[in-house]
Amino acid sequence: MIWTVDNLKCAGCAKRILQKLHSISGVSAVKVDVAQGQIYFEAVDDLFPVIEKQLIALGYPRTGTTSALSSLEADVRSIVSCAIGRMQTENNK
Repeated sequence: MIWTVDNLKCAGCAKRILQKLHSISGVSAVKVDVAQGQIYFEAVDDLFPVIEKQLIALGYPRTGTTSALSSLEADVRSIVSCAIGRMQTENNK
């Protein structure tokens, strides 16, 4: 499956997405393409709502699925997720 998401800007964002999607049982082969703003993964259709909920919680909703207010909320959440991902990347060096 390939999903295009909003707010995907850097390796920190990608790291958080990878961590969270890998933690969902039944999701595999997760890859994040920052340049394209896309997430690639394998999962059964039943898991799509769970995956989408996790991405929204992180601030990376599927492109075209948010309204003005929820889009602003997603922007704020993505900044926090990105910062956490960057800190974790720095700590692993």
